Amino acid sequence: MRTILGLTAAAVLAGSGFVAGRARSTVVATPMTPAAPADEHANHDMSSTNGGAATLGARPQQAGGIPASAGTAAARIAASPRHAEWVAIKVNATDSVMAWVVYPERKDKAPVVIALHENTGINTWTRSVADQLAADGFIGIAPDLTTMFRTGDLKADPAPDQGRAAIGQVTPEAGTRILDAVAKYGMALPAALPKYGIVGFCWGGGRSFLHATTAPGLGASVVYYGSPPTADQMAAIKAPVLGLYGGNDARINATIPATDSTMKALGKSYESHIFDGAGHGFLRGQDGNAPNAAAAMAAWPKTIAFFRTKLGK
Repeated sequence: MRTILGLTAAAVLAGSGFVAGRARSTVVATPMTPAAPADEHANHDMSSTNGGAATLGARPQQAGGIPASAGTAAARIAASPRHAEWVAIKVNATDSVMAWVVYPERKDKAPVVIALHENTGINTWTRSVADQLAADGFIGIAPDLTTMFRTGDLKADPAPDQGRAAIGQVTPEAGTRILDAVAKYGMALPAALPKYGIVGFCWGGGRSFLHATTAPGLGASVVYYGSPPTADQMAAIKAPVLGLYGGNDARINATIPATDSTMKALGKSYESHIFDGAGHGFLRGQDGNAPNAAAAMAAWPKTIAFFRTKLGK
């Protein structure tokens, strides 16, 4: 199923619904501040924030209920009431990767959701996404897939060029080994249910889709503006996949029709949504960009509803 959504932040906040199907659905709302130009990959190393926590049942929520923007991520992490820590996860006898783990405030065990960084490596913004996942009731784990390929302070945001250089060394095979180790670690946590999902952004979105082709134990995969695997690889997918895309991202969006038809022909579960006016990286790039902010407010609730349906609450 594919939907194309035309939304403003005001419309989302007013609770406007979506029209499913292959036709365009446009919601007209009060104009907002003019949007800044969409950024393709700029500032992928920037940070983000959370708001204050509000309780909803057993799962404390962040005010607003969506991840921070790049500009507010650091404040979000600093203000978070949740326990978070860096851990080293062993991949094999000699190698480990660093990961930021955030725990939800709840009495019962929680599903695990792995959050994959963009193409400049893990940064403050990625860690704030893990915090929002915990705010939504999941154990959020943000691994640094580049750990073994860079030096220096591995807990600090890498410089963009350093991150990109390290990303270039993470082969599909290495990524598979790392993510398998992260999933095994997460589900073995005493506070975790033996269920996990994965969500990725940009480069990480492609990896979250690819992970679904090699991980039979995966419960759900969410792809934010990431490239799809090949048709042959899709045949091995067992988990349901949710794709979330910006309307102004022609490079990625050109792949959606073929992905949709291939997944359907293979009998796989694939649901995609395109948010009109939003650019690549819209979840991180909300600052000063009304279409990106509207897309973020529409996309994140879909993400959490998907995980809750597929992994449990």
